[in-house]
Amino acid sequence: MKLDDLVAIDVHTHAEVSCRQEPDPFWAPFDEAASKYFKVTARPSIAETLAYYRERKIGLVMFTVDTEFQIGNRRIPNEEIADAARDNADIMIAFASIDPHKGMMGAREARALIEAGVVKGFKFHPTCQGFYPNDRMAYKLYEVIAEYKLPAIFHTGHSGIGTGMRGGGGLRLKYSQPIHLDDVAVDFPDMTIILAHPSWPWTDEALSIALHKPNVYIDLSGWSPKYFPPQIVQYANGQLKHKMLFGSDFPLISPDRWIADFKAAGFKPEIHDLILKQNAIRALGLDQPEVAK
Repeated sequence: MKLDDLVAIDVHTHAEVSCRQEPDPFWAPFDEAASKYFKVTARPSIAETLAYYRERKIGLVMFTVDTEFQIGNRRIPNEEIADAARDNADIMIAFASIDPHKGMMGAREARALIEAGVVKGFKFHPTCQGFYPNDRMAYKLYEVIAEYKLPAIFHTGHSGIGTGMRGGGGLRLKYSQPIHLDDVAVDFPDMTIILAHPSWPWTDEALSIALHKPNVYIDLSGWSPKYFPPQIVQYANGQLKHKMLFGSDFPLISPDRWIADFKAAGFKPEIHDLILKQNAIRALGLDQPEVAK
């Protein structure tokens, strides 16, 4: 990544349209419900997303979400994300997503992706994947991630996926309560853990864990900053100013909207660059000689 050329780094963007396989119709009801919840319709391809971010000089972390066990839709291949990052290394970082229910096969896939040299982290969505983050089932996968000292992003709090569907689409919010990640932070101190979103309605839990555990960060994606719980702004302006990360949740929220609302949301001007860029450089390990570009 050409860090000096970037004005910000968005640590939370989704790949939702594959160029290698047709959309899975099984996902359509979830997609429609999410579009209604977030009031969006556009689902750009990976190439379109890259062009959008390159025009704005914003770096991005991109991933898909493997929900084949819980929801049953066919995932976008991790290799497709990795290939895009390989071809656009100046601006993009690839994270992989592997459902923890895949056990040792999942751990083998993670190791192969890491050793191929492009994947630099992992994305988990406990609600959509149907597991508690501290379930020992997932630990074989975490062991691989921690061995390479890579970061992992975990969805926390309410989920727009399933909102409004009958029975919430069968998805359970309890899996994404942040306190379950406190165990993971203790058991894997060499794995950087990023709690995605303001974690509502458990915001205070996330703030406490990030304050207590050196390896835990918070990405502020999924919400416009003007709707953040006030304690997010309070702690970002104080004790957690080095632990908060810019994330948009693109394409559900655009970085243009997020950054504009962020600058008007009461964050001190002197921490803007920390949240928009500098904290991500440290959390993603981009300040380490072996990965810095």
